[in-house]
Amino acid sequence: MPKITFIGAGSTVFAKNVLGDCMFVPALAGFEFALFDIDEQRLKDSENMLNNLKNNYKSPVTIKSYDNRKEALRGAKYVINAIQVGGYKPSTVIDFEIPKKYGLQQTIADTIGIGGIFRSLRTIPVMLDFAKDMEEVCPDALFLNYTNPMASLTGAMLRYTNVKTIGLCHSVQVCTEHLFKDLEMDHEGIEERIAGINHMAWLLEVKRDGKDLYPEIKRRAKEKQKTKHEDMVRYELMDKFGYYVTESSEHNAEYHPYFIKSKYPELIEKFNIPLDEYPRRCVKQIEDWVSMREEMVNNSQLAHTRSHEYGSRIIEAMETNVPFKFGGNVLNTGRLISNLPENAVVEVPCVVDRNGIMPAYIGDLPEQLAALNRTNINTQLLTIEAAISGKREHVYQAAMLDPHTSAELSMDDIIAMCDDLIEAHGHLLPQFTGEKVGV
Repeated sequence: MPKITFIGAGSTVFAKNVLGDCMFVPALAGFEFALFDIDEQRLKDSENMLNNLKNNYKSPVTIKSYDNRKEALRGAKYVINAIQVGGYKPSTVIDFEIPKKYGLQQTIADTIGIGGIFRSLRTIPVMLDFAKDMEEVCPDALFLNYTNPMASLTGAMLRYTNVKTIGLCHSVQVCTEHLFKDLEMDHEGIEERIAGINHMAWLLEVKRDGKDLYPEIKRRAKEKQKTKHEDMVRYELMDKFGYYVTESSEHNAEYHPYFIKSKYPELIEKFNIPLDEYPRRCVKQIEDWVSMREEMVNNSQLAHTRSHEYGSRIIEAMETNVPFKFGGNVLNTGRLISNLPENAVVEVPCVVDRNGIMPAYIGDLPEQLAALNRTNINTQLLTIEAAISGKREHVYQAAMLDPHTSAELSMDDIIAMCDDLIEAHGHLLPQFTGEKVGV
């Protein structure tokens, strides 16, 4: 029986979206959906939820939970990854609270920045363990990674394992739709071209019937900046660097050295930056889950509409040989983006069919955009180096190269903060057992 394995299946809402979508794909009739999670209760919740969907829609798939990861992976054709190592408590709390003691404030902290670095360091060893299992029991499977930090994790898998990996994110497919809605413009019939790195890809072209829509976008954006709104950082970046960026303002506020600055606290108010947004979001999600769990888990009439997630459509294209175009995160092999490093992970248009995933050649980005991307790539590459080598100095260097961290803290404070974070995360960072560097 062909198998789709979902690692981190205790993420019940996300499992509903991706595997619920897969139930609507006729080519997947007869597949087993294999579920694995280290949280037994959440795993059981997801199994119950998916069986309700299966029964409600009379889907010809099999739902099966596993308490052994290798057995869940054995024989899989596709593997979906949606884990969060360390969870909200203790790890996310640590990633926010310790940097605050050094005067370093964050919004989301899951991509780069000091929080993104330490999330990568916790997660890369776990994913390399997945890869060892996959190389043994499902060596030809495609690994669909939804876990952040997208570029660092996908890069580690592609560079240090033999597992076929694609990184998938929501930001590309909703970028122009949200932009046009925000600016009260008609989104129908547009042609777009997007490329860069994850969470910092760029809307390089946007046209309708051959007409460049950027002048009207910029005119409306400049007018909107006169009053406070939720996307002020992105509009400011577009004004200063010429192009709209795919990921949200709360993310991009901490990817650059310009916005969250203790020396200029008025910028937080000016650009409407939601500090500590991710911890608030986590608390709300936990509270919401308590109230919605019964309706989601034990509802025999549970409904589902196919979502905008790429996962089921990629799998469908590979099973049917009907091509599907999407934005994917791949290694920059052969310089798909020619003015970014070859060992970086880039986000570019891809086409998938039975032959596999074929990324598009982009060429040079406008130099100012490539320069902004490289500031984040530097930290991503050093973070991977740190995770693989287990050397603290690479952790320090990754943090010292981070645009936001280096704009706020001295090198000595960065080193001390990294040491405090390593100690606080404890058993989740077993590779860093050497002596601290004195400061």
